[in-house]
Amino acid sequence: MPAFQALSRNAFGRLALTDLQGREHADITVVRAHPISAPDEGVSLVGSDGHELAWIDNLAALPGAERDLLTAELASRDFMPTIQRITSVSTFSTPSQWTVETDRGETRFILKTEEDIRRLPDGRLLIASSHGLQLMIQDRFALDRASKKLLERFL
Repeated sequence: MPAFQALSRNAFGRLALTDLQGREHADITVVRAHPISAPDEGVSLVGSDGHELAWIDNLAALPGAERDLLTAELASRDFMPTIQRITSVSTFSTPSQWTVETDRGETRFILKTEEDIRRLPDGRLLIASSHGLQLMIQDRFALDRASKKLLERFL
């Protein structure tokens, strides 16, 4: 059972929520509690005043239309490219320039220190570029051999 009556887009394309008391709230922001470890669990709907209006334990529990609306909103806000292949690394000391292929296309970024590579459970890695962009490696063990060899120099 959702913690709200209705969720829709207003005339300006922003999310609008009708709470359980029937009050309309415009300009809703969707925030993940755990964007990396559990992206579909713990989602907050926050009003324009910064106060939480509704909490969703799990997106999968929502009816299809509301789940699709929230998923689309989150996708438009979240930008975390997934590295599929490491093409080249300028030097094996830091800072170094990395050229990678992601699910969003080829990109280059500067890795300032080895500490900018964060190990996560299940072989995942989170890499922070010098500009603050977060890139994800979903399974470092599933990378191609050349990518693994380049990556191992920094782990």
